[in-house]
Amino acid sequence: MADKRKRRRADSDSDDESIRLPFKNRLKPDSVILDTLKTLTELTKSSSSSKTLTLADLSLSSTCREVTDLPLSSVQNKILTLALSLTKSILAGNGFSFSVPSRAATNQLYVPELDRIVLKDKSSVRPYASVSTVRKTTITTRILSLIHQLSLKNIHVTKRDLFYTDVKLFQDQTQSDAVLDDVSCILGCTRSSLNVVAAEKGVVVGRLMFSDNGDMIDCTKMGIGGKAIPPNIDRVGDMSSDALFILLVEKDAAYMRLAEDRFYNRFPCIIVTAKGQPDVATRLFLRKMKMELKLPVLALVDSDPYGLKILSVYGCGSKNMSYDSANLTTPDIKWLGVRPSDLDKYKIPEQCRLPMSEQDIKTGKDLLEEDFVKKNPGWVEELTLMVKSKQKAEIQALSTFGFQYLSEVYLPLKLQQQDWL
Repeated sequence: MADKRKRRRADSDSDDESIRLPFKNRLKPDSVILDTLKTLTELTKSSSSSKTLTLADLSLSSTCREVTDLPLSSVQNKILTLALSLTKSILAGNGFSFSVPSRAATNQLYVPELDRIVLKDKSSVRPYASVSTVRKTTITTRILSLIHQLSLKNIHVTKRDLFYTDVKLFQDQTQSDAVLDDVSCILGCTRSSLNVVAAEKGVVVGRLMFSDNGDMIDCTKMGIGGKAIPPNIDRVGDMSSDALFILLVEKDAAYMRLAEDRFYNRFPCIIVTAKGQPDVATRLFLRKMKMELKLPVLALVDSDPYGLKILSVYGCGSKNMSYDSANLTTPDIKWLGVRPSDLDKYKIPEQCRLPMSEQDIKTGKDLLEEDFVKKNPGWVEELTLMVKSKQKAEIQALSTFGFQYLSEVYLPLKLQQQDWL
């Protein structure tokens, strides 16, 4: 009799758990999921052995430009050569102007073979003797002067430091930041070659070891907060890992949940986030991990147009920095979740879904017109569903089933089913 009561109680507890944690009963043993991940990792490593295509390998109808990493001595020489040509122009009585590669949307090109956005070769003239461009020309000259000083001293500064060298001229940091990108294009070098970095933003935790300026870092021993991604990628080296995949997370809250639950120990992985919009350092770091460790990258973003936009910046590049897409993009990122179809599939309650604003819907429709979205039928299907349903949801909507539902059920089930695009 007592045994029957125990069995009934155990059955009741099991039923309660399946109600609290929907679909948990569909999970197979971790060993089965790990075998699936090992197969994915092996496939990724075998495909990574083939030669990576570059712009030079393609015969494009449009001429495109790309920047490269340059040593400080080359940056100095380019600035001096530019200054000399400007001086000659002034002495000849022609004044001076900069030929600046256009970073306008009309000068961008998506190259399907490379699966990234590149910059075409159209340029605009920025003369000093014009009321409309005199201020921007002055800012460009000032930034070039500051970059030359940095190269001579071989020191790094943040974009904020650069702005505060002449607040009255720059007025707003967005203006000095924009001209800094222009200067990269003019000189034909990456922004990191200019020794100007952004403040630390991204973090990484999990099964990764690397050296940071000579110090060995073990990312399994960095606590819940993880290790801040160095703003200067040149400091990073000697990467090693026993992970099976890299998990790219959009939000800090989801990252903290996974880090605290030590998700990377249950399923060996490296977890990385830029806490929202991707910054240059995180994009460079993600690419370095992917290329050196040859691991698959799975992305966890919000189910809204901006989540997909963030994913596309990591994978295909941003239009603002298309001139450096070769160094900033990570190929073959798989969209793991949260996808619009997951809202019904995982029975996310209506009260946890948000109505899309008119701007959200417009952004979604605009994304459907992008070539990098059209290339992936799965993305088109998911985005069309989102726009049609006019519903969005954050990763945190999964917390309706429990704060650990993300790490205990949702992600393991996604991995088990190989449910990624």
